[in-house]
Amino acid sequence: MSRIGNMPIDLPGNVQLEVSKGNLVKVKGPKGELVQQIDPDLEIAIEEGVVNVKRPTDQKRHKAMHGLYRSLINNMVEGVTNGYTKDLELIGVGYRASNTGQLLELSLGYSHPIMFVVPSEVNVETINEKGKPPTVRLSSIDKQLIGQVAAKIRSFRKPEPYKGKGVRFAGEQIRRKAGKAAG
Repeated sequence: MSRIGNMPIDLPGNVQLEVSKGNLVKVKGPKGELVQQIDPDLEIAIEEGVVNVKRPTDQKRHKAMHGLYRSLINNMVEGVTNGYTKDLELIGVGYRASNTGQLLELSLGYSHPIMFVVPSEVNVETINEKGKPPTVRLSSIDKQLIGQVAAKIRSFRKPEPYKGKGVRFAGEQIRRKAGKAAG
């Protein structure tokens, strides 16, 4: 029994969900529209503002797809109603971030600045407050895309374990190591 797959998805009043031929799910809400291809074996039932995903058999593959696609549809509904945001902090002396439109410019201690073009579906904003590390704020309706973009930006300079310098997610705990013991 799939605990995630059996949970119903509540549709807010301002969100429309349609399933077209070939199990193509379209979710339209106040923030935008998302489309996802669903496995053809699964059945999606919409009744009175509640969406249920049903599987035909208890095969291992069907069980796996059941929970996966229920979560994807739930993330789509959540994205078009509220949206998603991710914050990345730049920890390190001289680390800076600025953006012009969708072009993000990062100074991360290399001999050159890193220029990164953020996809048009993701909004980028840089925050530079005195006394706090520079922050890059990403917001989008697509949870998968925002996570992928955030992971790519983090990969430019991953946090190192000795001083904790690098690009990290806001609130992320870095496992620290002790340095060399002085002799």
